[in-house]
Amino acid sequence: MSACPDCLRRTWLLGALAPHLERASRTRRALRDVLALDDDQLLAALAGERRPALAAAHAAFRPERAAEEASRAGLAVVCRHDPGYPRQLLEDPSAPAVLHVRGGPGALERLAGTADPDTTPCCVAVVGARRAGPEALEMARGIGRALSAAGVTVVSGLALGVDSAAHEGALEAGGTTIAVLATGADRTYPRTKHALGERVARAGAIVSELPPGTPPFRWAFPARNRIIAGLARLTLVVEAAERSGSLITADFAMQLGRDVAAVPGRAASPRCRGTNLLLRDGAHLVLEPADLLDGLLGQALADLRRAHDGPTAPRVGGAAALPPHLQAVRDAVADGRTTPGTIERDPARLLEVLAALSELELLGELRRSPGGAYAVVVR
Repeated sequence: MSACPDCLRRTWLLGALAPHLERASRTRRALRDVLALDDDQLLAALAGERRPALAAAHAAFRPERAAEEASRAGLAVVCRHDPGYPRQLLEDPSAPAVLHVRGGPGALERLAGTADPDTTPCCVAVVGARRAGPEALEMARGIGRALSAAGVTVVSGLALGVDSAAHEGALEAGGTTIAVLATGADRTYPRTKHALGERVARAGAIVSELPPGTPPFRWAFPARNRIIAGLARLTLVVEAAERSGSLITADFAMQLGRDVAAVPGRAASPRCRGTNLLLRDGAHLVLEPADLLDGLLGQALADLRRAHDGPTAPRVGGAAALPPHLQAVRDAVADGRTTPGTIERDPARLLEVLAALSELELLGELRRSPGGAYAVVVR
């Protein structure tokens, strides 16, 4: 895979104009429209007083130096003129000129479908709130795990909360997951997700349209969201407030004519208002992984299995039969009573509840969050 000089020059220009794009993103002009401008139009629209100097640097740009810098940073590069570029991204007029990729062998080839030219890769974006609740995190992890087990590539943004949980679920199932960053692909953002980023890079790929070393800019987050949506056949939103970056991803997906799905939440919760509004406006309802695997992705997965002669995707069902006392505690957690004190008010019976919670956790029916709240494991 390779990148042509003009595409490398375009990527350099995006990095050079990053502070100007930051200011432009605060106006009403749609970011996608700005990113669809050609180089001369972009310089005219954004460079201001720096236009002569940037135009001269643009003309003097040395593509071989940019390719060398990417190689030194451990990144592969592929441009939209290369057969290895993900075909599904080309439906977007603002598609990145170049993707910088950090990952294991063959990750981008599988994503782009070039490992088998007769198949179209099945990718699903799983996005949501950074400050998600335990139920939403467990849902994202379970969906990521189920999709990965079915051979679907999970795409997200490595952000705190839902994004990271989806990546973790995919990794648990041993599948491929792709993280799209709003920084250079040689960086890990946020830094607290460095270890997870390394695991994603080994099992899949870290992707960015920005040159290596680029720090985070505010405009780059919605810009990366359009890549997440562009790579995916379907975008699933798991818990999102009304003003949320996840809704920007869903909007980009709808503009491309792709399916959008959402997990419902409590009507009174501000954290769930965005997903509930998506459902009100026609997004597909997802209550469990089977809604994706058997419903929305059913035909795509059947085609994928026929192409690869692989096993049937696992049917996702409910919990296994449990003794009544354990089932009662599990049902209480599923109903939103996520701590021992909310499950049982009688201090005399609290030890029984604690024992049941511990047993359910050992059975893999519940997971305890760092804050101490329990959530039902999504299968």
